[in-house]
Amino acid sequence: MSVKRRVLVTGSSRGIGKAVADRLRADGFEVVTHSVRSSGTDLQFDVSDREACRKAIEADIEKNGPYYGVVLNAGINRDNVFPGMEDAEWDQVLDTDLGGFYNVLKPCVMPMIAAHFKGRIVAMSSVSGLIGNRGQVNYSAAKAGVIGAVKALAVELARRGITVNAVAPGLIETDMSEALADMQDEMKKAIPMRRLGTADEVAAVVSFLFRDEAAYVTRQVISVNGGLA
Repeated sequence: MSVKRRVLVTGSSRGIGKAVADRLRADGFEVVTHSVRSSGTDLQFDVSDREACRKAIEADIEKNGPYYGVVLNAGINRDNVFPGMEDAEWDQVLDTDLGGFYNVLKPCVMPMIAAHFKGRIVAMSSVSGLIGNRGQVNYSAAKAGVIGAVKALAVELARRGITVNAVAPGLIETDMSEALADMQDEMKKAIPMRRLGTADEVAAVVSFLFRDEAAYVTRQVISVNGGLA
């Protein structure tokens, strides 16, 4: 690539985020990694903390230049049936998974526009944001909100040539799914392909959205779920 293309990938110390970071790096992008506290990443901040996001991102942009792209992957889940859900379980998930969309992108977008980058923004939603899931009213609400935010922002940035899309993974082999190992046989029965997906399969879709050939793909939700929805 003739122009340095820096890409911020949040939540990239493990799982889907790490697979995305590795794939984009292999594609030739300069990847800026992020986690809440891992010393092995370039940036450390809590995406639910607006001021921390702003300070860390603005400092990085000032020092190294604006981002060509952003992958919003950082997120949490706090599963519980709705009648038993605690206030904190609702607030933490909405503040991180939906609030993080605003907190991370707000300091990134204007520098991207000013640099005249025909850049890429990809937000991780979830199959739960498309069809809902028992015990995940908070998570489903947040991930559905991400889809709405993606569609609106895509309209705002389309004239700038900046694409904004969502990727909605289904059941993927990650630390989260390993915690549900005793339920995996039942989970697989609900998936037409009868298996969990891999983080690399999700990363491949993000990689496609970052290609020059994907410049006309925007305002879309691409599911990676083995036919689950």
